[in-house]
Order: sequence, then C-alpha cells, then structure tokens
Amino acid sequence: MSHIDSFKCRKTLTVGDKEYVYYSLTEAEKNGLEGISRLPFSMKVLLENLLRFEDDRSVKKADIESIAKWLSDRGKAGAEIAYRPARVLMQDFTGVPAVVDLAAMRDAMVSLGGDPEKINPLVPVDLVIDHSVIVDEFGNAQAFKRNVDLEYQRNGERYRFLKWGQQAFRNFRVVPPGTGICHQVNLEYLAQTVWTKDEDGVTTAYPDTCVGTDSHTTMVNGLGVLGWGVGGIEAEAAMLGQPVSMLLPEVIGFRLTGKLREGVTATDLVLTVTQMLRKKGVVGKFVEFFGSGLGNMTLADRATIGNMAPEYGATCGFFPVDEETLNYMHMSGRDEERIALVKAYTQAQGMWRDGNSFDPVFTDILELDMGEVVPSMAGPKRPEGRIPLEEIGTGFAKSLETEYKKTTGQTTRYAVEGEDFDLGHGDVVIAAITSCTNTSNPSVLIAAGLLARNAVAKGLKTKPWVKTSLAPGSQVVAAYLESAGLQKDLDALGFNLVGFGCTTCIGNSGPLPAPVSKSINDKGLIAAAVLSGNRNFEGRVSPDVQANYLASPPLVVAHALAGTVTKDLTKEPLGEDQNGNPVFLKDIWPSSHEIQEFIAKNVTRKLFAEKYADVFKGDENWQAVQIPAGQTYTWDDNSTYVQNPPYFVGMGKVPGKIEDIKGARVLGLFGDKITTDHISPAGSIKAASPAGSYLMEHGVGVADFNQYGTRRGNHEVMMRGTFANIRIRNWMLGENGREGGYTIHYPSKEEMSIYDAAMEYRAEGVPLVIFAGIEYGNGSSRDWAAKGTNLLGVRAVIAQSFERIHRSNLVGMGVIPFVLDEGVSWQSLGLKGDEMVEIDGLNDIKPRQKTVAKVTYGDGTVKEVPIWCRIDTLDELDYMKNGGILQYVLRDLAA
Repeated sequence: MSHIDSFKCRKTLTVGDKEYVYYSLTEAEKNGLEGISRLPFSMKVLLENLLRFEDDRSVKKADIESIAKWLSDRGKAGAEIAYRPARVLMQDFTGVPAVVDLAAMRDAMVSLGGDPEKINPLVPVDLVIDHSVIVDEFGNAQAFKRNVDLEYQRNGERYRFLKWGQQAFRNFRVVPPGTGICHQVNLEYLAQTVWTKDEDGVTTAYPDTCVGTDSHTTMVNGLGVLGWGVGGIEAEAAMLGQPVSMLLPEVIGFRLTGKLREGVTATDLVLTVTQMLRKKGVVGKFVEFFGSGLGNMTLADRATIGNMAPEYGATCGFFPVDEETLNYMHMSGRDEERIALVKAYTQAQGMWRDGNSFDPVFTDILELDMGEVVPSMAGPKRPEGRIPLEEIGTGFAKSLETEYKKTTGQTTRYAVEGEDFDLGHGDVVIAAITSCTNTSNPSVLIAAGLLARNAVAKGLKTKPWVKTSLAPGSQVVAAYLESAGLQKDLDALGFNLVGFGCTTCIGNSGPLPAPVSKSINDKGLIAAAVLSGNRNFEGRVSPDVQANYLASPPLVVAHALAGTVTKDLTKEPLGEDQNGNPVFLKDIWPSSHEIQEFIAKNVTRKLFAEKYADVFKGDENWQAVQIPAGQTYTWDDNSTYVQNPPYFVGMGKVPGKIEDIKGARVLGLFGDKITTDHISPAGSIKAASPAGSYLMEHGVGVADFNQYGTRRGNHEVMMRGTFANIRIRNWMLGENGREGGYTIHYPSKEEMSIYDAAMEYRAEGVPLVIFAGIEYGNGSSRDWAAKGTNLLGVRAVIAQSFERIHRSNLVGMGVIPFVLDEGVSWQSLGLKGDEMVEIDGLNDIKPRQKTVAKVTYGDGTVKEVPIWCRIDTLDELDYMKNGGILQYVLRDLAA
C-alpha cells in the first residue's frame, strides 16, 4: 500500500539502543491539525491509525482532518473512516465459524481459478479455546479433570479442525483449551499496549489495537488498548486486510473521583457505572474514563469496568496509559524493553496520563464519586438492573409478582424427591464464580477466598440445593488462590475448580441435579442464580433458572451459604455457627487491608511468567489431537460439528444486482430489545426443536447434543437454531405472542416452527422480512444471528432501532436493516403478520437513504410506510452489492 504523509509526521523514536519509526501527533498538530492534543485519548488512537494508513484511497487527507474537526462537532457529524486494528482476537464459539469460512473461501478460490494460499489472515489472529468447557461435575476434587475429559470427548471434531487451521494458515495462533478466557489471556499476556512491526529493516511502533469476536474484548481497554467486539463477519474482514468501516463516535467522558469505601468492591463500582451509562444512553459511543479517581484504581479494577462496555451499550470503555499500566505490565511478566517503549511512546504522543494531564474535550460528561458506591447486585434479568444489597430480597418479591406473575404461594416450600431439603421461589440453585468480568481481578477473588475461610472457621456450610463452581479466567488465578492457601477453604464450600473458561455466564452452567430440576419444573418455581459474570439475560444461564443476579465473587459465596435471594444479607443472618449463634455477612467479610496483604504476597511476576511460559503448547489432551494436513480442508460429510457452508455456491467473478423485495411474507413480529441470544441461542439444544431433530436424524443422542455455541461450525444446526430460543416471543401468535420460536405460515395459516416455515417459503420462492422494536440485536456479538437470518431467506429486518454490532453483521451477510420513522412501530402500524411487503429501488439505494415499504394488509388495504436504509457507509454498500462481505473479499482477492 503506497503511503502518503500529508502532515509530515513520520518520525523516529529512540528507546534504549533501539530505533522506532512512528507517526507523531505532535508534528501533525504543528503541520495543520490544530488542537488535536485536546482530543480524548481514544480518539488520538484513531487519529494515529489514519495517519499511518493514509493512501488517498481508503484513507484520504479529508478523513484525517475530520478527526481535528471532531473538536468542534464532538462526533455529532459522524464522519466515516476506515480503521485498521493491529490484530484480531477470537474465542472458539465465534472463532470456529470464522475458520470454517476461511477454509470455505480457500475452496471457493480454487473454484474461481485462484490460488488458495491467498486466503490467510493478513494481521495477527489469536484464537483462545475458552467457551467449550461445561460445568457437568462440581463440588468435588475430580470436577476439573472430569469436565476436561468430557470437553475433549464432545469437541474432538472442532479441536481437530482448529488444530488444522493452526498449521494451515499463516498469522494464526491457537491457545489450547484449559488455559483461560480470551479476555484475560489478552489482558495478562497477548496485549502489548504498544505494538511493533518489522518490515524492510524498519521497526514501526504504534498503539496496540484489536477487534474481537467476543463483545467483551473491551476488557483490554483497561490496559490502554483500544479494542471492541465485532461480529465474526467483521473480524474475518479485518483479518483479511479489509478496514473496519466506522463512523467517528461521540465520546462520553466519565469523571471518576474519590475512592471506594471499606467493604465495597470493584464489582459494585462496575454495576453502578453500568446502570449510569445505560440510563445515559451510550449505544454506538465511546466512553473514556478520566479524573483524579483513576489514581485510586488498580488496573484490574479498570479492566473490570472496561469488560462490561457491552452491558452499558458503549463501543468501548477506555482508560489511558499511566504509571499503573506500567506496574501491571511489569507484574504480569511483560518484557522490560516493551514496558520502556510503552512509556516513551505514549509520552511522545501525548497519550500518557498523570496528575498533571488536562481534561480532554468530550461530547458530554458524567461524574461519579466512588465514595458513594454501595454494595450491590444486578438482576433479575438485565445487567443494568443494579439493586443495593439490602434491597435484593424486597426487589425479588416485587419481581415475583410483576415479572413472573406469581401472585399466590410466594413463600410456599416444596419437598424434593429423594432429598432431605425443600425448595421455594428465590432459592439459589446456582452460585458461580465465573467468567471474565471479575476473575481477572485479584481483589474480589482473594476476598471470596477470605470470606470462605472465615465462613468455614465459623462452621457455615453451603445449602445442599446450590450448584457451586469456580471457573477462573486464567491458570494464574488458580495458582495464587492455591499459594495463598485459600483454595482449600473455597473447596470446603463446594467452590472447587471446574475448568478455565467461560462457563455459567454463556450458559455452560451444565445440568442441575435431576431432583432439583424436576422440582423447579413441576412446581413452576422461580429459582435464582448468583454469578460473578456480566450477562444475566433470560434463558441464558440455565433453562431451569429464570432469576439471575450478577454479583461480586464474595457475594456469590455468601449467597451459596444463605441459599436464597429473598433475604436482606445486611441485616439477616447467613446461617448459624457451631454453637447455634447467628452469623452475619459483616462477621465474615474480609477487610481491604487483609485483601491487599494477600495480593502483595501471592500475585507475583514469577507466577505470570511460569503460567504463560508455554501458552500455545497445551496439555497432553491437546498434544494428542491428530489432524489432517493440507492447505484446503478435507470436509467430512458425516460431521455434525463442521460443515462447508453454502455462501459461495454458484458465485461468479462479478456481482449481480440487488434484487427488489417483492411479495415478501412476515416471518416474525418481535418486541423490544430482542437480544442476539434470542435470535441465535448459545445454550442447550432442545430435543423437540428443529436442531434437535436434525442431530437425532444424524445419529447423535440427546446426551451428546452439546449446545448451539459448540456447533457453530455447522450451518445446518445453526440455521435450525435461528429464532429458536425458548424465550423468544413472536407476536404473530395471539395477543401475548407465543414463546419458543414459532410462527404462522401464510396463506395456509398453519402454526409451525420458524425454521419449518422458512423452508416452506423457500420452496415457494417467497422472500421474508422481520419486524422488531427498539435495540434489535442487543447483547453479544453473535455472527450466527445474522448468518442464520440470511440462510432462512430473510431479505430485510425492519426495526425501530438496532444494536451496533448486529446491524453491521446483517449488512455483512447481505440482509438489509431498515428503521422506521421516530415514534412509529409495527404495533402503531397495526401489523398482525399476515401482510405482504414490497421494497423497490434496492439496486440504486444509497447509505442512510429514506425509502418506503409498501405493506399490503390481510384485508387488502395498502399502506406506504417510510423507512430508512441502515446501510451506513459506501463500503457496506459494496458488501451488499456482492451479497455479503465474504463474497466481496473473495472476489477482490481472486481479481
């Protein structure tokens, strides 16, 4: 790529005895980009990216100037830029389909007469296998080994495929199972804060940036690394050298002052921040933290806040580089030469924060005195639903009536077959220290261990109906809990190690004991889960559990002891000691001084260095995985995990035109905040579902179904799972809708599964549309929510608004997102689902253009409904004209 240096800012930086080329913001400011030193730190990262990639094609001088103009329009103008991240991060759920697509592109390249070797990641890609471990075994010393054995039994095909990819593709590394969660491995090892590249004898230094196929990629923002979640589709484009097309964001400054009070955790802080930002409305915006309070925060606390950016709706939650960043890099075993470069580079670039830094210019500002944060949890079904700890019991009682419609028998308890305990509403049946949000933070994990130690000393026990688990984000955590002597106390309460990876938060909580599950379902109980994760949407944690609460690890342990969310733990006892005296939470809560002493002694540089010394090697299980060689993959037609997807069937070297939508039928009328979980579930596969039927037809027993997340490499399973979440409600079916992925086929008026109806319509040659409410596609970056929608034959989704990632994924898969006029909804239009829809002029459509959908109602009435095309950029229009981003890239490489 030819480089143009319009602002004469290419300079050299000497650090120690090494010389680096870099693109100086200070020089660019002198040479025409006035005032850019006042930009938010996150915007400086974007500006450097444009300066380094200026080529007068994808990045023009005017694009660079638009960032200087940002200072006056504060992101309201939303200028479009082409951004190129330094690297891509993947986990296996979303990584498998990305590698499947790469393998399919190699096959398609051969069909087009091109060289399959051309299909390779062009930027470094790290895939961490962390989403496949399920908590089948728990509460015993064998749990870890048994869960690992089961993981390899279930996922052998996927792991063979990924290991093949590791040898077939350049620039592609795989971190084997049992190592840790991708965000924590990124924070502790992969991320460098400043990246370097050697080319033609020159070393260039630039900010470490990444996009990830998991929405919680934002965790690394705590380390001063600009990163966020994208759909697998966008990630594939980024790894194939395509820029990420984005609009310059508004940047909300979040001023933190003061410090947390005694007994208040980083989790309480992040739940407070999440609630404030959700209320503010930051979807599609950057959030950047600043203020004197940063000096009172550990890097792990910052990463905890960065992690939950998807929950507060922002693209990222960025923290600038400062002395604490360097301390963490040193403690986590980073190379001293790299640490010196990070300091020198960020200081030279005006990207370094200290007590003398002036506040950047922001679009808007929120403020929080951390001294006002109180112990909290969030639930029962939204991450932003923060409730102070003392109100959890009354809050649950209220939800029982309003949310769950339980107006009688709220306190009734029911015997459990074959057990000597009973169950009632609000009983905690899952208590899980899980997931990336908190398990990277020693302060809350040591707190959980110390609380367990104090509880054991007083003779407290976990209630017998609670499924307990500890799934840390990296092996480092297990090592410091062990060396601190705290693991044995956690074990005594059933919090044995169950695996390293994303478990309960993603729905890998495993089955509840059969008698507990039976009681819940027979009696219609609203059981609870308390987890230290970031996601608590309905139907996500476990199919048996409806009320899910996010909490800090020590509060997870406390709820395992209490066994219920109906109590006020600030006033009511957790249980009784050996002498029958009541024990309260305050009696066993550790002091922050004690927590810090344990951290200082046990969380060491030596520990990180040991655990990450050979991170790509894997255990004996991984080393025993046998793989086929070759540059193209030998697909196995009998595999139920990995299949060659049909995206490139019949594809020519030049694109056709975008066909108008004629005589389309409505596949679904959906409500507000339909998540990507609703559209494409990641959890268990029901036997009585289209995906379950397919697996049984292919000889897979119900016990071996695994779950949707692990079968993402097989489009046959995933398209059958699209809109098959047990909690999705289609309002075409009666005034309250019907849950579970059903629709009505017209004109037959027959009720059937959404998949079956889509196949009927396909056989009839009828295109499909979907109508939805606000924030359609809320939640995780889930590429299959877009891929499945495409494969079912949906041409357009017409909603009131979209969540950022899902909108762009739909475009990437050739499905057009449209939004209705402000204040208009499918309800106000009086839609029932028996209408026909027509949208013309699509081949000539422009980004963000206003057009109309012609709706013919069941009674023959015709209405022209104004809609706005949410293909946002010219790049996205190119993708749509090619039928999707993969086809666009493939044609480009083949040419």
